[in-house]
Amino acid sequence: MPSILISIKDWIEVPTRNKVVMFLSSRRGLRIGTAVARISRRYQLSRSFSTEAPRYPIPPFTLETAIEKTKMAEDAWNTKDPEKVSMAYSKDSEWRNRSVFVKGRSEIKEFLTDKWKKELDYKLEKRYWCHANNRIAVRFAYEYRNADGEW
Repeated sequence: MPSILISIKDWIEVPTRNKVVMFLSSRRGLRIGTAVARISRRYQLSRSFSTEAPRYPIPPFTLETAIEKTKMAEDAWNTKDPEKVSMAYSKDSEWRNRSVFVKGRSEIKEFLTDKWKKELDYKLEKRYWCHANNRIAVRFAYEYRNADGEW
């Protein structure tokens, strides 16, 4: 794998879908690959780069962008389109829903397809609660009816 030399004197911020990955540089520069992996382990940072374009708004969030991102997530879920919802998450995203563990977009799509087959007239409400830098806390509630018409 060819290495790329980075020669700046401060932190390098690389926005990815769900986080900003930061690498500490030195005067000599860093070689992407083994050196970054070594530094990443030392500073407990991510070792992967996303080749996908960032989805705006990206961190750090302001009050306005945090509320916008919350509304965008609510709108996506209410389409009940597993493809659209799965694309809002990183390709290696990990979920837990009660006793079900889901990893990656393909499993997310499968999970949501099964979920929405059983949960008819699904409606989600997400409300902004608070945020700090790259994290947003939301309150959410959803409702649906089952095949017997019970809500």
